[in-house]
Amino acid sequence: MRSYLIEDLVEDDYKKVMKSFDELGFRGPIDDIYYLPMPEELLQREQQEHMDECGPYFMALECIAGTEESSLKLELLVRGRNRMRCSCVTYATSEQRKHMIEYLDQFIEELEISV
Repeated sequence: MRSYLIEDLVEDDYKKVMKSFDELGFRGPIDDIYYLPMPEELLQREQQEHMDECGPYFMALECIAGTEESSLKLELLVRGRNRMRCSCVTYATSEQRKHMIEYLDQFIEELEISV
């Protein structure tokens, strides 16, 4: 699996990130997994065509608690909430990947967390 990893988060910063994602309603059905929504304007044509059937689309973020430091792992796979397997579920394009990495970096920066 391709992913973007942010390491070395101290416990308070880790909890701040999770609380903020909770407040935004991004919590997934599994503990410590968050669904970061993919903007519709960045969807590939097939994803746009499958929106009603498979969407909305997101990238999964796993919050990994460590004993001293924690990390965030963003999967670079665009998934559909309503269907696990479909040809529209694919690795992110360079534009999608760039947007979501920058989104996560900015989100952390706005919380005044240094990594």
